[in-house]
Formats: sequence, C-alpha cells, structure tokens
Amino acid sequence: MPQEPGQGQEGQAERPERPGFGQQPTTPEPRPYERVITKDARTKQGIFTIHEVKDKWYYEIPKTELNKDFLWVTQLEKSAGGIDRSGYRSTVVRWERVKNRILLREMDYGIVAAPDKPIARGVAGINNGAILMSFPVAAWGKDEAAVIDVTRLLTVDSIAEISAKNMIRQGTIDATRTYIERISTFPTNIETVTTFTYSTPIPSATATGGGGPQFPGAATGARPGSNSFVVHYSMIKLPEKPMKPRFFDDRVGFFTTRFTDYGTDEQRVHESEYIARWRLEKKDAAAAVSEPVKPIVYYVDPATPKEWVPYVMKGVEDWQPAFEAAGFKHAIIAKQAPSPEQDPDWSAEDARYSVIKWLPSTTENAQGPHIADPRSGETLNAPISVWHNILNLQRTWYFLQAGPLDARAQKLPLPVDLMGKLIEFVVAHEVGHTLGLQHNMLASSMYPFDKIRDKQWLHTMGHTPSIMDYSRFNYVAQPEDKIPVDDLIPRIGPYDVFAIKWGYTPIDSAKSAGDEKPTLDKWSREQDSKPWLRFSTPKGNSDPGDETEAVGDQDAVAATTLGVKNLERVSKMLIGATAHENGEDYDDLDGMYGRMLGQWSLEMGHVAHVVGGVYAHNKHIGQEGVIFTPVPADYQKRAVQFLIANAFHTPSFMIDPNLLRRIEPVGAINRVGNAEHRVLQSLLAPDKLARMQEALAIDHANGYAPLEFLGDVRKGVWTEVEGFEKVSVDPYRRNLQRAYLDILNEALNRPPAAPPVVPAGFRIYTPPTTADTEAWYRGELKTLNEEVGNAIGRAADPETKFHLEDVKDRIAKILDPKFAPPSAPAATTGGRRGFDDDWNNPTSCWPDYVIKP
Repeated sequence: MPQEPGQGQEGQAERPERPGFGQQPTTPEPRPYERVITKDARTKQGIFTIHEVKDKWYYEIPKTELNKDFLWVTQLEKSAGGIDRSGYRSTVVRWERVKNRILLREMDYGIVAAPDKPIARGVAGINNGAILMSFPVAAWGKDEAAVIDVTRLLTVDSIAEISAKNMIRQGTIDATRTYIERISTFPTNIETVTTFTYSTPIPSATATGGGGPQFPGAATGARPGSNSFVVHYSMIKLPEKPMKPRFFDDRVGFFTTRFTDYGTDEQRVHESEYIARWRLEKKDAAAAVSEPVKPIVYYVDPATPKEWVPYVMKGVEDWQPAFEAAGFKHAIIAKQAPSPEQDPDWSAEDARYSVIKWLPSTTENAQGPHIADPRSGETLNAPISVWHNILNLQRTWYFLQAGPLDARAQKLPLPVDLMGKLIEFVVAHEVGHTLGLQHNMLASSMYPFDKIRDKQWLHTMGHTPSIMDYSRFNYVAQPEDKIPVDDLIPRIGPYDVFAIKWGYTPIDSAKSAGDEKPTLDKWSREQDSKPWLRFSTPKGNSDPGDETEAVGDQDAVAATTLGVKNLERVSKMLIGATAHENGEDYDDLDGMYGRMLGQWSLEMGHVAHVVGGVYAHNKHIGQEGVIFTPVPADYQKRAVQFLIANAFHTPSFMIDPNLLRRIEPVGAINRVGNAEHRVLQSLLAPDKLARMQEALAIDHANGYAPLEFLGDVRKGVWTEVEGFEKVSVDPYRRNLQRAYLDILNEALNRPPAAPPVVPAGFRIYTPPTTADTEAWYRGELKTLNEEVGNAIGRAADPETKFHLEDVKDRIAKILDPKFAPPSAPAATTGGRRGFDDDWNNPTSCWPDYVIKP
C-alpha cells in the first residue's frame, strides 16, 4: 500500500555534522548570551523566544524545535498601486543545526517511500531539501537554544521560495525604506510583518511614445516609481502526528495533495493523492453525532460592510447540516473578528485564522483557496477573498436570469435583503472550496428536466444538486410556475452533503488510509442509483452536461427555449430597471444590454455543446457498464436545428431601437454579430467532428455523420442562396455568413500558435482532431462557392449582390494556401481542477486546453 503521512523522509531528521562545514574564517564564533541579548532587549515568549535589540531581531530556537516541520506562509497585508492582495505562497521548512550554524531548509513531500522499503534509501538520495538561508549562531541560550539574527531573512525578499515578489512584480528593494514592523510569537506559530519599499525607474516620455509615463496597473505590477508593501510571514508548526489521510477517488470531487510513491508493491511508479480536508475528530467517539474536538472556524474581515456581515456568516454556517450527516454537530462556525481592544495581537494574516477577506477591487470575483499539510492533505488555513465588485456581478446575473420571476429584481439597485442572499450564496460556494470541494459542473444536468419547474422538488432539492456547480439562478422557470423566490438561488445540495459525508465521516475500523478504500468505494457507488450524486469526469469538455453557467442542461434545447423566453421579458425591463434617478446617464443600461447578449450566447452555447458530445458516468472496476456514451444522433440533430432557427436568425428583442438609440449611435450590428459568431465558432469546433467521426465508426447505426452535420450547418447559415427565389440577405445575416468563412479560414490556414507557458503541475490538453477535417471544410467551401455563384444573379438588392460577390472572393482566398490569417496568439494558462474559483469568466473557470492532472 502507499505510505502513510510523515514517512519517506529518513536521513533528514538528524543530519550528521560534516567535517569542515561552517569553519570558514569569516564565520563569527558565538558570543556570550548577555552581550547579544542585552538588557535593552524587548523579549516575547512563544514557540521561539523573540528578541528585539535596537534594529535587529533574534530568534531563540529551543533544541526541541529543531528538525521539526513548519509551514511558512507569505501574504500581502497591504498593497500599493491597486495590486490585488488576495494571493499567498506556502512551503514547508525545518530549522537544522550544523555545528555553530542554523540552516533554514525547505522540505519536499512530493516524492516518498515507506521507510521499511529498500528504495527509501534511494528516495532520500533524490529528496534533499534546498537550504534557503544559513545563520551563524550569535549566542547559546538555556539548554542549547540557538540565538540567531533573522533580520536579513525577513527584509531581503530575495529567497524565491518564501518571497512575496511574485505577487508584487516590482523592482529593487530600498533597504533604507524597508523594515520589520513587528514580530509576534505564539505557542505554535510566529507572525512577522515587514514593510518593503521597492523602486522602479519611471519611463521617460520618449520610452512611452511621448505621452508621459504609462501606469500598467495591477495586471502587470504597481506603478513605476516608489511603492511600499506590507508583507505578512506566518510560520506555523505542523502537527507532530500528521492527520490520517484519505485517498482521493475521482468519482468524488476533492482538491488533492499529490505525490509520487516509490514504496508500493505495484510494478510501476505510483502516483497517489490525498484529499484536502480539515482535521475533525469527535469529542465522543461512540456518538453517532458529536461535537468536534476542534471546530472549523471562519472569521469575518472587519473591512466587510456591516450590512453584509450576517449574510457572510450565514454562508459559512449553511454547511452545518452537511457535517451533521458526516457525524459532527457544530463543526463549522463563523465569528466576527475581535477588535484591537479585545485582542491586540489578532491579525487577518495570522495563519492560525481562516478569514473571509472583503477586498476593495473592481474585479467581479471571489476565491476560496486552502493551505494544506503536504504530508496528509490536512487543511490548515483557508484565506477566502471576496472582491467588492462581486456585488455588481451578482445583481447583474440575478436581474438577467431571475428578473422576470422576482418582482424585487425588476428595479435596480436590488434591495439589501436580496443582495444579502446573493452574497450568502457566493460565500457558501467559496467555503465549499475551502472544505476541499472542486467545482462540479456536471451537477446541473443530473436532475430530470421537468423537475426544474416543479415547486415541491425545487424546495426540497434545489435546481442543481450542488452549490459547487456554476449553475447560478433558475432562468428556466417561467413566471406562471410561481416558484418562491428563495428557491431560485442555489444552496447546499444533495451532492454537497454526499461529498462532505464521503470526505469527513470517520472510518474508525480502518487503521490506515489504505484500509479505508473498500468503504470509500462502497460509498461512491451510491452514485449508480442516484445520478445527482455524480461528479464531473474531466475529459476535454466533451460531456454536454458538464457545463458552466447552465440550468437544466439535461435537455439544453428545452432549457434554452425557456431561458430565451425570459431574456425577451428582461429586454422589456431594461430601460425601467436601470433608470435609477433623473439626471443620470445610460451607462448601466449600456452595460446590462451587453451582458444580456452575453447571457444569450451562453445559453445558445449550451445547445452547441450537445453536438459531438459524449456523456460520462465515472466508474471504477467492479461497476457495470461503460464510462462514455455518445449523445444520441437525434438529440444532436435537434440541437442543430434549434440553433439554425434561434441563434442564426437574429431575435427581434435584441435589436429594439427604443433601447439601442439610448446607448450608442452605431454598434448593434457588430454586437449581435459577435454574439452569433461565438455560438457558430463553438458549433464548428474541430474536436466535435473528431468525436462524431469516431462515434459513427464504432456504431454506424446511431451516429450523426460529420458531413451531414456540416451540410446542415451550411444550409442553415446560407439558407438564402438555396432554391430559385430572389435572394436578399440582411446586415445581421451578412455578418453571420462572414463569420462562417472566418471560422473555416482559421481552421484551414492559421499557423500554429506558440506553445503556452504552463504553470508547474499543469499540462496542456490537446483537443482531439481528425485528419479528415481539412478535406471536409474544403468540400463545404466548394459546395458553397457553387451555390453562391448561382445565387448572385438572383440578388434582390445591390447590398446582397455585392455581399455574394465578396463571398466568392473570400472563398477563393481561403482555398488558396498562400492566403493565411496572422499567427494565433499563445494560449493562456489555467486549469479547472486544482484551481479554486473564478466567478468572472462566463464560460469556464479556466480554458479547457490547460488542465491540472
């Protein structure tokens, strides 16, 4: 079996002194204690004794704390130039003694082997941790406690493993304006606050094109010139006895700590993963439901607007029933942060405290990361970030998706009680991430479609089984359904309760993590009879039910039919809802109209994803049936015909002149064209053709032939050129048809993009392709060229005639291999699995072509 936590690091617990090490002439000898820690010293007692002597800071490290694991966490407490301060970095370190020197060494638990295995010696040989800094012992304290000067460690910011510089992206530190503000020591941790001042040259007018300095802002670093940042270092002792870990099962979506285990009996290198979870232990081990020895506690940032504090706290404690199902009462608690009078040493950056931070930013986002013990997956800290402008995103989504169903949302701004419920929803989602749960985008497609409008079902089950889905508000329900407004918002669902039970219920009979596997497998199989307990199977975005921003996508055609009905109702509400008071401009109307088009594209995109889709039901050995099943051909064809009728003929509600002439003199044609372009591009994606071809080759009787599909799309986009009637193509259709040509041109002629820069731990996902795609696209263009040529003489107006002639010219250039568009830009990086959240991207947490394994 794979090793248990804390093993595989033999050879590092006690390092023998090496002859000659530390004997350089420049190494000072320790001095008498009283000459280093003078009577002027200001001293604090804790896990290390801390001394401040004039402008120097000393750690007095007890011998008993050497060779112990500490988690070092670096965060920004205050930033400059608009830089976001939600990030952090963490690593495991040890303090070690070699003669009269103390070494700060980084520990790596990514490669392990059980200590009783012979290969453990080899693992130790390739697992030597880096020395981050070496310190001469300034003096010896009582019981051989080493006194070292740590001033440089905490002010140079040049040690990559613990530096904040990757978050700041700044220039050179000015030592004269950099200093340690304070160090606080506690029984298990040390908290340090340092002010760093960086200097970056200000570009000259010539360097900026004569227009003066250009300030890049938070996206690339703070402004040129001087910037001061406050960096918070937490060093917290890891548990002497690591938590018993729980092995990951890809049928249940948890974040993980991954490692390579060379100590198994398998005839291969074994990659193992522990799930991320908090340590919960029952006070009463015999009780079915017991309070925990130590509950999970989240503190609310004092910077949170007062009106939202109760809703933030409610978003935390909404998870209590899920933990009761796992056997724990009052396992998760929200508290308001203590005031300085109540606790002068309390800090939101203290790694002992998990804080929901409310951050001033125009970013429409929230994040729920976690910091874990790499030995076991135990979550130690969860610094949740909520950016202030999440308010705008939530009020916009709710208005567009639920406005026709909730009278409170038909006039902006939303009332406080409604906005509070939306904040509760956001916080509950982010807390779910910090409890270990990944996104589960499959959830929205697991309920029978008719239940999405069933009042009783919605009240009991919600419209999605998981709050970890990107299934926002119930845009499928219709006004006549009279759904209570509280049931339009997602909440902790049956999948969430199932996942918490699976991850947190104690298995007392199991002595090791490996012993738990049969029980965990049994629990996972409950998904066979209850589809709404299933988790996404990430396989390149091929499952049309594994969808972001979707409601009721078990039948995306039916869901989008109803969703568009609601959008038409929304379009009639836009002017009145955004007319806040006399004298204001129409900026809000402009923004809402653009987002309405985005919502329309999203819902149409759900239908496009049906084509070439493959349903996935994750199974392990011993479960009957296959994992992957192609979407039935008749459903795919229904989806294509729906898009032809509804996406490729511009809906009248999107081009209301009474609305458009309030926001711009020109632009509606391009706005609508861009929305339709996105849908068409999704529909014609080459990976769909590859899956359709393979499905047809394996089961010829039930597949949707790629050439039949391409012909259906061509006929739908170019309906006007068929037959013998007069031809008239309006401006919206002309834009759509040019988009069709652009998409095929890009597929045939664009040079390959430069490979993306992929972060450590991520890999590039390459969409499937078929060698026949190019031939099919060329065949479609040749057929279209002939049809357009026949239609030119039937043009009913000059605009149509010139358009069709231009189309023939474009086709000729596309088919000429010398014609090619510019090189594609390098892909951005990211990954669904392993990253905690991104509320702002309306289509995906991260691009699907870069995923974390």
